[in-house]
Amino acid sequence: MAVTKKHKDIPGNPSATAGGKVKLNNRSQNKPLKVLTEVDWKFWKENGYVIVKKAVPRGYTTRLQSLLWEFEEKNPDDSETWYAASKGEMKMKELTNSGMVEIYNHQYLWDIRQYPKVYESFADIWGIDELWVTIDRANLNLPARPDFEFKGFIHWDYDPESDEDNVQGLVALNDQTDPNVGGFQCVPELYRNFDTWKKNQPNDRDIFKPDISGYTLTKVKLEEGDLLIFNSKLPHGIRPNRSKNSVRMAQYISMMPAANEDEALRNWRITSWRDRIAPDGFAFPGDPRNWEQTRYPQANLSPLGRKLLGLDLW
Repeated sequence: MAVTKKHKDIPGNPSATAGGKVKLNNRSQNKPLKVLTEVDWKFWKENGYVIVKKAVPRGYTTRLQSLLWEFEEKNPDDSETWYAASKGEMKMKELTNSGMVEIYNHQYLWDIRQYPKVYESFADIWGIDELWVTIDRANLNLPARPDFEFKGFIHWDYDPESDEDNVQGLVALNDQTDPNVGGFQCVPELYRNFDTWKKNQPNDRDIFKPDISGYTLTKVKLEEGDLLIFNSKLPHGIRPNRSKNSVRMAQYISMMPAANEDEALRNWRITSWRDRIAPDGFAFPGDPRNWEQTRYPQANLSPLGRKLLGLDLW
């Protein structure tokens, strides 16, 4: 369908547009921040990401942990159940064995999306209140072993030279303070020095996979309930899980300016929530068992959630 066509062969989530003509907050209107502190803001501007501590209550994260284990048909107390064959082919090969969980519209996911502190954090980043939330999945990153290899990666989901602003994010569902446990990694120095870096790159380079030779990876530490928001121009990825028996769990979540005028996109988003279907894109294979449709009911939305979906207009 037209709404997802551009994501058939490239990364990026087709459930929401990029910012388009809307630019990220530059504080020019002196609008008070809702959640971020001035220290947070300075860090965001310098590094391309920011951590909002305890953005989501622990009760929300622990019940989603249990759901992900259930959905993946794995026993958290028996690691021998963790390495069953994949349920579907991942066309985006760097995501193979990265732990993507193809669940998108369960109530527990929507409860985090429509949690006020999460929304207000993204409103600070954009400087506007009229936002839509991405319809995205979760992650259960398992320890690597000889028959289950995942080396990690660094990439961009959107063209870093685009003049459109965009952000991405995730909520940590468990503690990820041990750098050996798979989690978010990024290259803030390349984000800051992109124009200089580009001068030494070949013209035919892969615009989504940067050569980071000579740059140091930042392994971001998160605690359960923390929200990470990052600029889409920040090179990022999932680090390999080199622990013995620990997992990394996260829910991917972001918000962009609402595009009320895009009826096709708005209708697709509503259908995705109503019928519990995955985005149709290069990086989103979906669940071949159709468990969301057969096992779980439609999520209830709060008044805020209805606007974040597009069911009600801002």
